[in-house]
Amino acid sequence: MPVDLKDIASIAGMSGLYRVVSPSRNGIVVETLDEKNNRFVAQAKHRISLLSEISVYQQNTEETLPLAEVFDRIRRQEGQEIKVNPKSSNAELTQFMETIVPDYDRERVYISDIKKITGWYNIVSKHVPFTEAGAEENTTPEPETAENKTETATKTK
Repeated sequence: MPVDLKDIASIAGMSGLYRVVSPSRNGIVVETLDEKNNRFVAQAKHRISLLSEISVYQQNTEETLPLAEVFDRIRRQEGQEIKVNPKSSNAELTQFMETIVPDYDRERVYISDIKKITGWYNIVSKHVPFTEAGAEENTTPEPETAENKTETATKTK
């Protein structure tokens, strides 16, 4: 996956994104994803959403597109800095989303969701490393042995 979002969380009612550090007796310890790296305990009363569990609805299908894949598409098309932000006009946000995920479900993905995606991308692109997809493709393949063939066959099934 292009970017690892399993330890990145959004907390309802609080701006920014947070890295999950460890569990605690009263909740989980999180730290802000900014230069301050403030730590605090997010308690059970906070609604915490891990970004790895968020996805975008697509039209005419029950399939969803994971947020990490959406971020990878943004990175490939726009780079680290994107032209839109959560304060952009609704028309600009809609056009941006259409270029990134052309088949997103316009009835279930609201402008507020697109605003969150753009805001989150701006934070993630600065503080979470993206892995380069090409780095895996440029490696030299191992010589084929009977063991490698069996392992490859089970992975492709």
